[in-house]
Amino acid sequence: MSKNYEDNIKILKALGEINRLKIVDMLSSGEKCACILLESFHFTQPTLSHHMKVLMDSGIVKCRKEGTWIHYSLDKELCNDVIKFLNGVLNDE
Repeated sequence: MSKNYEDNIKILKALGEINRLKIVDMLSSGEKCACILLESFHFTQPTLSHHMKVLMDSGIVKCRKEGTWIHYSLDKELCNDVIKFLNGVLNDE
């Protein structure tokens, strides 16, 4: 497996912030509305929006709008690709 560092660095940088890593952890159990995510943190809605933008720009998080609500979920296929990449880096494959 060839290692594509460029494709993965943006995701790893996005995950390198504690609140974004916690958000990804929350989304690992399924789709969540922004309001549910916000309840778990001590920051404002604009701060959540910033974190979600970083995660979406990296490709690891997807969103869909339903009326006035925004629902976030993980891109499971991309998550699996990142896991394979890290496995290859850490296991000298």
